[in-house]
Amino acid sequence: MLTLTASAQNLSVSGLQVEHQINPMAVEPAIPRMSWKLASPGKNILQRSYEIRVGTDRNAVRSGKNLYWTSKKNTDQSILVEYEGPALKPGQRYYWQVRVTDNYGHISPWSPLQFWQMGLKPSNWKAQWISVPGADTSLASPLFRKKFTLSKAVKSASAYITSRGLYEAYINGTRIGQDYLTPGWTSYKDHLQYQVYDVTALLSKGDNVLAAMLGDGWYKGRIGFSYQKAFYGDTRALLMQMEVEYTDGSREILLSDESWRTAFGPVLSSNIYDGETYDATKERSGWTTPAYKEDADWKKVRKLDYGYDNLIGMSADGVRKQESIKAVKILKTPKGETVVDFGQNLVGWVELKVKGPENTKITLSHAEVLDKAGYFYTDNLRSAKQQNVYYLKGNKEQFFSPHFSFQGFRYARVEGFPGDLKPEDLTAVVIHSDMEPAGSFNSSNPLLNQLQHNIAWGQKGNFVDVPTDCPQRDERLGWTGDAQAFYNTAAYNMDVSGFFTKWLKDVKADQHKDGSIPFVVPDVLTPNDAGSAGWGDVVTIIPWGMYLTYGDKRILETQYSSMKAWVDFITSRSRQNLWNTGSHFGDWLFYRPDDDNDGRAAVTDKYLIAQCFYTHSTQLLINAAKVLGKNEDHAKYSSLLNDIKTAFVKEYLTPNGRLVSSTQTAYVLALQFDMLPENLRASAAERLVQNIRDYGNHLTTGFLGTPYLCHALTKSGYTNVAYDLLMQETYPSWLYPVKMGATTIWERWDGIKPDGSFQTPSMNSYNHYAYGAIGDWMYQNIAGIQAGEPGYKKIIIKPIAGGKLTHAEGSYESSYGTIRSKWRIENNKFKLTVTIPPNTTAEVFVPDTQGKSYKSFHVGSGEHYFEG
Repeated sequence: MLTLTASAQNLSVSGLQVEHQINPMAVEPAIPRMSWKLASPGKNILQRSYEIRVGTDRNAVRSGKNLYWTSKKNTDQSILVEYEGPALKPGQRYYWQVRVTDNYGHISPWSPLQFWQMGLKPSNWKAQWISVPGADTSLASPLFRKKFTLSKAVKSASAYITSRGLYEAYINGTRIGQDYLTPGWTSYKDHLQYQVYDVTALLSKGDNVLAAMLGDGWYKGRIGFSYQKAFYGDTRALLMQMEVEYTDGSREILLSDESWRTAFGPVLSSNIYDGETYDATKERSGWTTPAYKEDADWKKVRKLDYGYDNLIGMSADGVRKQESIKAVKILKTPKGETVVDFGQNLVGWVELKVKGPENTKITLSHAEVLDKAGYFYTDNLRSAKQQNVYYLKGNKEQFFSPHFSFQGFRYARVEGFPGDLKPEDLTAVVIHSDMEPAGSFNSSNPLLNQLQHNIAWGQKGNFVDVPTDCPQRDERLGWTGDAQAFYNTAAYNMDVSGFFTKWLKDVKADQHKDGSIPFVVPDVLTPNDAGSAGWGDVVTIIPWGMYLTYGDKRILETQYSSMKAWVDFITSRSRQNLWNTGSHFGDWLFYRPDDDNDGRAAVTDKYLIAQCFYTHSTQLLINAAKVLGKNEDHAKYSSLLNDIKTAFVKEYLTPNGRLVSSTQTAYVLALQFDMLPENLRASAAERLVQNIRDYGNHLTTGFLGTPYLCHALTKSGYTNVAYDLLMQETYPSWLYPVKMGATTIWERWDGIKPDGSFQTPSMNSYNHYAYGAIGDWMYQNIAGIQAGEPGYKKIIIKPIAGGKLTHAEGSYESSYGTIRSKWRIENNKFKLTVTIPPNTTAEVFVPDTQGKSYKSFHVGSGEHYFEG
């Protein structure tokens, strides 16, 4: 039993969030949830009670007067606390603070003031959708502007903006907000996000201008690998509504309507895959400012009746610039081409600084790798051009970067640059969804540290509003199999609570009527393509993962019907409790030796895999039913689960415990998903280990087996074998790409072969996060950080030494605060330092240097030191 001693000093509250976001501007749920973190230098700190106050005036809330709602409760709950006050009004901003009392009776000061703003309902929209006059057939980006006058001093102003296509918006010459690729990519037929910006500081008394520019984006532009265009619609359109409150208390709404004007500007074309062409000679200088007069050729806009029913607020932060990377070197290829190396495979764009004669054409092409002869290699981009073209204006210094496109690259080829190109002329800008970093990992092995670096950068590059498979070729789609395989690792690396809350809405929206799940979400592939094992299971795996990671019960409530429909779909396609119908990807990109005379290719029966995932999704549905108190479903699917497992044993397992597919993936899934009778699990684990040894301590797993490989070994008592696999440096292995110079995770184990040649260019991405799923095992077993209860209310610290590591450390920023585990082996002793955040407890398992025995300790918050 945990005994609490010590006292709290300097107790404080910080890290306030509403619906997983800091100061969100468009909260959708009618009952928002509030979270906060405690901080105290003392040990064993728990929250005993909290007090919340909410109001519509910041000064009133600070003074505790004229409050909209207050609540004081004796509870230790500090995450996802539901608002229980009067109904909240659309578009209204609410300020809030919290203070807590700890288990020693200490009362914290009130937290810093934070806010949330409620989103709009369809009836609150007054603006009109506007577009260019006539058919929207030009490739160029249309500009829109409206000049208006404010006669009073402004107290506050909010701009609500969305578009069909992508937009950039401006007020008085200043770009609105820090988000890019807005309004983001969703299943537009069901969900179109709008963004809300506080634009108070951009307005002034007198003349003002609202302005915007539109690009094709995912909505109208080319999407998917079948040259689809205008998949969602053929007309770009803008919707903008600005609500102004004056210092005298009066209000005014400014709207996009038929009084706006439009013209075309310098963006001649823009495309997600192919890049952007920008002609600076066609710039309309000052068009976003009130002083602009040269608008004689601007035309009246066309009003469109698209309605507002599918508009939703943001449940995740948008895509933003994250960092800038300087050019490492400029080199010449054997062809004499000028190529810039940025030293890191990244996603974003190049900002170019240049001065030259008017109409000079500069072309920037982007690639991930150079071939072994040093040539600029773009074959693996397939049909994607990934190319930005700029035409110069005048002979003055100019800065260029794309507006409505992004690239995946390490190298940029520069053609047509006037004069000598210098490294300082180019900067690579990294973009991704604005997720807060959550985890860190470091060890005594530099290759392992580079692997962690590569995993993190694979996530950065592919979490660009949706979890894309790859960010460079003519694909960039939200493949469901990749996302579910990587979820656990993703959640350790970054705070993905908002990111996946947003994406799961579209998983549910794009689910077919029969319950099947598309291969990609948003779904832009053939409507009948759906229902592959390990891909469709994203609908159960990620919601349950979100619950475990963030303690978010509402995500289970929201997604439950979708989870259930998926399991029911599988059942409807099954015969005698066997899912042995339909088309499946199987263990995608498993090990296939070039000369397979011995039949050693690791082919796993696709229906065996399907049966395993049928079991797994059914188990997760049972788990969710239990959490949500759905007792009838819990009983129904528990009975089904037993039937599924019985059918698996009869169909795929011999009496002696051999599976019909004697592959690593087959045994891994059978062990991880508890498909086997208790008396045959040990022999199955032995067969798995023997298979690994037969391949010289190499893995042979693909997308579905790899995430669970080391977990299944550890679960079966073979962590030493898991370490042997992890530390393997030759192909196929996690460290082989690292040894080959990778800075991200590759799509294929041998994307670059030992002789320096490339895998098939039709499917050979060098930034593809799925195999980075090993990061989950590294955090849980090397650093030893695990969730003992959903949301990390209780924590398990259980590091396992191995792999000749002499030290390792990891940290994770949970909903309660920072968890840290740091160990080293010194003088034949295992020395462990652990940090546990306030309002949580932990069970710490301290191993001996051989990792064969553990001593366990129950601890509260604070830093603790152990030796084993």
